[in-house]
Amino acid sequence: MPVKGGTKCIKYLLFGFNFIFWLAGTAVLAIGLWLHFDSQTKSVFELESDTKFYTGVYILIGAGALMMLVGFLGCCGASQESQCMLGLFFFFLFVIFALEIAAGIWGFSNKEKIIDELKEFYMDTYRKRTQSSARDTLKAFQFALNCCGTTGALEQQFMDTCPAKTLSESFSVKSCPAAIDEVFKSKFNVIGAVGLGIAVMMIVGMIFSMILCCAIRRERERWEVCDKKTRKKINKRGKQKKKEHFYYT
Repeated sequence: MPVKGGTKCIKYLLFGFNFIFWLAGTAVLAIGLWLHFDSQTKSVFELESDTKFYTGVYILIGAGALMMLVGFLGCCGASQESQCMLGLFFFFLFVIFALEIAAGIWGFSNKEKIIDELKEFYMDTYRKRTQSSARDTLKAFQFALNCCGTTGALEQQFMDTCPAKTLSESFSVKSCPAAIDEVFKSKFNVIGAVGLGIAVMMIVGMIFSMILCCAIRRERERWEVCDKKTRKKINKRGKQKKKEHFYYT
């Protein structure tokens, strides 16, 4: 029995939310696969200190796949009005929500540690810059942060891994450790706000799935009650007809 009224609106909103969630999962999975298999970023994994990056990329791939699964369950559950699929959707979404909260708390409590480890990774790569894999990683790192080496302007004219600058621009180039500090300390609040927004969307998705699930159950119970009443009436009419037929004969 299809849902009606305001619940029908929630059904379509939930479908739209899950379709966007599925697309986001596809994007996350694609980024993870690109980071793993792209020829430029693959050089990161060839370094001795690659375990953290391998772990991060695998987490990204796993998160994307899980998001796609959750989006699929939500879309199918909403369109088919399946309590089972909506229940699975709620469970997986709650798991992702809990993991996001845990990761956010850990990230903010270990902010300095993350920055220090990233600096340490950069310095380790910088020391191995004679290796081809390290040079590729160093180049990607420095182009992404628009920085150069450990001193900035002094190395700009001599390192071919640094972004190309004019002579006047090279004097304002920051060192990469300073750029890491600036980017992470200035962007951590933005990352936190984005994470909070995603968490709120997940809560809304869970609430909508619960409302839709309860509405589907109520509609089915109402339909079962109506069906029982209809069958009783049909049986009663059948018995009356049999009695009338018996009396006439």
